[in-house]
Amino acid sequence: MSAYAVIETGGKQYKVSEGDVLTIERLDAEVGGELTIDKVLALSGDAGLALGGDLASAVVKAEVMEHFRGPKLIAFKKKRRKGYKRRMGHRQELTKIKIKALA
Repeated sequence: MSAYAVIETGGKQYKVSEGDVLTIERLDAEVGGELTIDKVLALSGDAGLALGGDLASAVVKAEVMEHFRGPKLIAFKKKRRKGYKRRMGHRQELTKIKIKALA
């Protein structure tokens, strides 16, 4: 069984291992720079699963690969027989990271 961690970023939780490539909500970090994620919720390794207070000093190190915008999402509202239609679009700002180390 390989080591993994559960991290939280952008209001979402992700299960990550070393070498994983992940698309998360946009972070303020330079492309090619190193990112440290200190919001670790669980860490599994040789010593077993660590949760809660055992994770005070746990961090996940990642490299920022690129910043990009996600696909266009269309939100369409309609009320039948009333002549009401509303079409809105949205593109989310995203960051692609590669997990380097779990510590």
